Amino acid sequence: MARIISPLCAILVASTVAQAADSDGFRPLFNEADLSGWVLVNTTEATWTVKDKMLICSGKPIGEIRTDRMYQNFILEVEWRHMKPRGNAGIFVWADDITARGVPFHRSVEVQVLENAYGNTRSHTTHGDIFPIHGATMTPINGRGGSRAFPTEERSKPSPEWNHYRIVCQDGEISLAVNGKVVTRGKDASPRKGYICLESEGGIVHYRNLRIKELPEMPIEAEHVAIANRGYRTLYTGLDMTGWQGKSLDHWHANDWVLSYDGKADSSPAIVTAAEFKDYGFVFDVKLKKDTRSISMLHDEAEAFTIKLDDAAFAAHLQKAGSWNRVEGTLEGDKLSVTVNGHETLTKRVPSGERDGSIAISPDGAADFANLYVRDLK
Repeated sequence: MARIISPLCAILVASTVAQAADSDGFRPLFNEADLSGWVLVNTTEATWTVKDKMLICSGKPIGEIRTDRMYQNFILEVEWRHMKPRGNAGIFVWADDITARGVPFHRSVEVQVLENAYGNTRSHTTHGDIFPIHGATMTPINGRGGSRAFPTEERSKPSPEWNHYRIVCQDGEISLAVNGKVVTRGKDASPRKGYICLESEGGIVHYRNLRIKELPEMPIEAEHVAIANRGYRTLYTGLDMTGWQGKSLDHWHANDWVLSYDGKADSSPAIVTAAEFKDYGFVFDVKLKKDTRSISMLHDEAEAFTIKLDDAAFAAHLQKAGSWNRVEGTLEGDKLSVTVNGHETLTKRVPSGERDGSIAISPDGAADFANLYVRDLK
């Protein structure tokens, strides 16, 4: 005999099913509709799109998207597939808020998401390596003499098949199950509390069914906690010069995550933000070339500071030509403070800081720039 189910009963049944799906303690990390809960660090909205309940990464530019909150102990489950052979990507755990000096990646522990055609060597595999990057540390289980943990079996499937990852992070230990079996493990990780990132690195990647279960936390030392959100947002898309203007833009080149000046402009080489700022913090990384003579930053068309290679205050902390330097600072009111590679180098008064103004970067000589960020102080 056929049964008639009332609309109210149908709603109750659906509600019960939904509750059952959550009874194991997991919740969605991606809502299958938009990027709510995620922060574009050094990538753009064009890098990450949503279609058919999938989060799709274009692979351009190289960079990350991260969660809007930190996690310490948790289980993360995700399905992923590369859409092209030799695709490269990764999932970062326990990450800082922004990228590390001179790279488009965060200090974190990376769980490799590599397509099988990339190939396997003694230095890497395509089946779920785990390793600390850019200042993070971890002791591998099943290592090969370095800090990278290697899988005990080859279980990942080639493009365009789906793979399932189950990542368990607890008290500085991490394990990865690939398609249902634990194959890779590490321990003694630091940081062991931080953000979760998805990496864009050239390959088109589809993600679905991202969910997370938080586990009880234990008190940890501050040194094991990643740098929390400071409110930075990127000034450079990694794709083009959107957001910048200047007389010599044709001498500036968007080379993925690196913004390069060729040193050949006949007029002012400065690039200037279209937006204006007041009371802000800033970060930019610069790689000096052999013919780089100085790097100036301006606020509202007035010089804020100039890094001169023959200035002892700066030269003592600058890396040699060909290496990356991180310049950080704040302009609050008319007070400017600047650090180079973590060393306080300059404090001065900048009268133009009292008013809203654009930010300009003006190199004298060829130079590369990366990780250009700004944040509001008020």
